[in-house]
Amino acid sequence: MAYESVIISPVSSEEAIAERERNNVLAFYVSRNATKDKVKREVELRFKVKVIKVNVENTFKGKKAYVKLAPEFKATELATNLGLL
Repeated sequence: MAYESVIISPVSSEEAIAERERNNVLAFYVSRNATKDKVKREVELRFKVKVIKVNVENTFKGKKAYVKLAPEFKATELATNLGLL
């Protein structure tokens, strides 16, 4: 099975920053065919973290995924590595 990337880009809105700091959650724009399982698998493989939960929503800008990380991983550290801070 070929690997298909579903993550388009990280979200850097005020809401996403607040979620990252309060709840250890990262937000990404994802492709329209992305599922929770696909997003979880890609985040875990690409960033070497443990994902607890994924929520996906459709917006007028596209599909957005909120990824909650395990407590031993910090969303703020990962955001810094991605260049969001």
